[in-house]
Amino acid sequence: MRIVVAVGGNALLRRGQALSAANQLANVRRAARQLARVAVGNQMVLTHGNGPQVGLLALQAAAYTAVPAYPLDVLGAETEGMLGYLLEQELGNLLPARPLATLITRTEVSRADPAFKHPTKPIGPMYAAAQAARIAAERGWVVAPDGTGDAAPTAQNWRRVVASPMPVRVLELMPIQCLLDAGVLVIAAGGGGVPVVRAASVDGTDNPALEGIEAVIDKDHCAGLLARQLDADCLLIATDVSAVFLDFGQPGQRPIGKVSPGALLHGAGLARFAAGSMGPKVAAACAFVTATGRRAVIGSLDQIESMLQGVAGTQISLDGADRL
Repeated sequence: MRIVVAVGGNALLRRGQALSAANQLANVRRAARQLARVAVGNQMVLTHGNGPQVGLLALQAAAYTAVPAYPLDVLGAETEGMLGYLLEQELGNLLPARPLATLITRTEVSRADPAFKHPTKPIGPMYAAAQAARIAAERGWVVAPDGTGDAAPTAQNWRRVVASPMPVRVLELMPIQCLLDAGVLVIAAGGGGVPVVRAASVDGTDNPALEGIEAVIDKDHCAGLLARQLDADCLLIATDVSAVFLDFGQPGQRPIGKVSPGALLHGAGLARFAAGSMGPKVAAACAFVTATGRRAVIGSLDQIESMLQGVAGTQISLDGADRL
């Protein structure tokens, strides 16, 4: 079976944890133990979030003022290498006979994407409201309250937000395909990939050149696109909750089991799920299932083996329940 697995940034660095190398390594080791279980006997492409890591690198870069801070596309490439190395190392310890490769992956976006005018993607650590306002003024950032999961925001959880354009094309698709065909477990498109756009034309003609742009691509949307382009059998989105919930964080919250894309998108649709957390996961999963007729699953990394077996998480398929 060919599977694409998207591991959330909060599964690699848990909410509220210090952004230390030790904490990150401990979480990567925990993730690797789960991922190794579904890697055996399957072709796998592993993608991962990078919001906390990019935010940390941005803070570190801002502390050194002798040169301008590096842009987000470069920081994204750095986190692809950093997290790819950690995942490759720990998976290699568990699967010594399995070849692994981390691929720095570029993802093309459109310069005209409206997201560039309305930044919404949270990255980095959380701040109190007053601290966030001060940092935003000092560094020219845009900040906004960020809910924990689908919970209401508070005065203590403001974060930097950046543009999150939709992915158009994964540029390293061919080498990913070649590596899969050779039996390699591929770690690619980390953090949604490095965002690049077509260079602006100076004479009105088409310009095939590419250049990086200041943005962060949602890793779930990119994983869904990659799964479609690779003709994957299943898209697994692993996060830090056991399923997609209705009324998450409320007394009457309830998990969603087997469901169709139509049921998830009907009526209030994606508005029922937080735009900065579960919303993109649901949208990416529904788009994959609708386009391919195959299955997508959203659930806890700790249950990923059961998710693949169809007995855990929110199982999204064309023959799933048509009502929530």
